[in-house]
Amino acid sequence: MTSQLINSVLLGGYYTVLAIGLAFMYSVMNIINLAHGALIILAAFGLLVLGANWGVPLLLAIVIMMIVMFVLGLALQRTVLSRAASGGELLPLLATFGIAIILDNLMFQAFGANSNSLAPLVGDLSWASFELPGDIFIGKLSVYILIVAIATIAAIELLLRRTDLGHRIQATSQDRATAALLGIDTDRTLAIATGIALATGVLAAAALGLRSSWGPYDGSAQLLFAFEAVVIGGMGSLWRVLIGAMILAFAQSLGAMIHPQGFLISGHLAFLAAVFIRLRGESFSLSSLLRKGMRT
Repeated sequence: MTSQLINSVLLGGYYTVLAIGLAFMYSVMNIINLAHGALIILAAFGLLVLGANWGVPLLLAIVIMMIVMFVLGLALQRTVLSRAASGGELLPLLATFGIAIILDNLMFQAFGANSNSLAPLVGDLSWASFELPGDIFIGKLSVYILIVAIATIAAIELLLRRTDLGHRIQATSQDRATAALLGIDTDRTLAIATGIALATGVLAAAALGLRSSWGPYDGSAQLLFAFEAVVIGGMGSLWRVLIGAMILAFAQSLGAMIHPQGFLISGHLAFLAAVFIRLRGESFSLSSLLRKGMRT
């Protein structure tokens, strides 16, 4: 039982890494990025090319891909998202959904349908473990992923609360028109925020690639886990995303204990329970669902 609880916490760390970029982008831009999962897979392939094909050390490859994805975020905001956001709530959903489909098919054409892994780049780290009292073993990689998740949230919260850029991001997210009147370049600020969101996705890509295999069409599963963690936790701060990810992981672990096929089902049930709690009788929409999370 103790081992399962510990593993649930570690799994929650992975879900947190998946969800940070999605939550940050919505909190700043009010856009639900349906291409979030596909962009994580794209970053994973980038790490694979740099590490496996070009021999770049994994840590350096992560840094390089974070820069690449940051620049891609700038371009994505300038060319697609800023225009889509002016067309109401539905248009950004359709735009990001279209981007996801395009990326899925491009990655399939470029890399094929084979499963891939980053585990060979780190030697025995992918299966090595710490031994705790009571003959309990926990994976080192999972512990490091949890540490990265907590450190990333702390870094973003520090950025938002202690830096001039963070203050501009918060002002723009709260009232774009007023922020512009105060002299803030809102377009540039939103582009930087999008770049940060996509850069954090590289950490999720590394975690995914090291702990399991993936293919070009696996982005939808990562998006689902990230979205469920965000909805369960709410959007008051990124720390609530961490809580939501932990609840999701605990629910899945409990379901797996009850029945071998209950892992995913119990997680979905926890998500549905959060939906009913958030909406409290309101008509269903993705944006209203997340807004309820921000207010509670």
